[in-house]
Amino acid sequence: MSGVNAFRGPWTIAVYTWREGLRKKTLIGFLILSLLVIFGSNFMGSFLNQSTVGSEELDVNLKLVKDICVSTISIFGVLITIFISAAAVPNETENKVIYSILSKPISRLQYLLGKFIGIQFIVIINLALMGLLFFMALWFQQGTLPTLLLWSILLTYFEFLIVSAFTFAISCAATSSVLPTIGGFFIYLTGNLTEYLNDVKIRSGESEEFLDVIIGQTASVLSSILPNLQNFSLKQDILNLQLNDPPSDMQFTRLLIYGVTYAVSGFIIAVWVFRRREL
Repeated sequence: MSGVNAFRGPWTIAVYTWREGLRKKTLIGFLILSLLVIFGSNFMGSFLNQSTVGSEELDVNLKLVKDICVSTISIFGVLITIFISAAAVPNETENKVIYSILSKPISRLQYLLGKFIGIQFIVIINLALMGLLFFMALWFQQGTLPTLLLWSILLTYFEFLIVSAFTFAISCAATSSVLPTIGGFFIYLTGNLTEYLNDVKIRSGESEEFLDVIIGQTASVLSSILPNLQNFSLKQDILNLQLNDPPSDMQFTRLLIYGVTYAVSGFIIAVWVFRRREL
């Protein structure tokens, strides 16, 4: 029974966080706008005709739909992820709700676990809705089962999971959602530039100048610490391969472990920060 009671608190908080998140007008606006863009991509593509390059026929319409939909899911998905992760704890601190929750027989770990699970419910539901509409758009375009898209949606969620975990960790130390939101965007942008940091490290190693050495060492440290979010992108495969082809050069088990490891690390940082905070 103690194990059941230990999880009942986090589950209640998770459901409450999920319901509160669905009521936020900003998130609803992002979701509606993303769905409209994905749905409208079919109409935008209808104004383009198929063209021929050499002996191969290039379906401009389909490629446009795929490009728009992939970009839309990535952009609006990470916006929803960052905003909900950044506001979950600071909003309850500002509204004094957190004090009444923590005064009950519930630990700070249980509280954070419930908030984080609730955030993931929101992210998964929004990603599933956008992915479903994209799935339907491709189905109507080609009439084939776009299994490649399913793998892409799965990997995209783990990308969002990493961003969410570290944004959530920053929010546990903040009194408003502004700083965590900025931090979330920084994590997302730098995570997509990790490969560039590797290039900087290699180029700096070719020079013995003091400044180049410092830049190279800094880039080396950052590339070792920061997650490489580009690993989770299947955009090029979706644009260039057939939608029922298997993804090329992907080790899904390794990527899932990679994503979970970073997410757990972010959550551990959140717990450590929140325990040191005076409430």
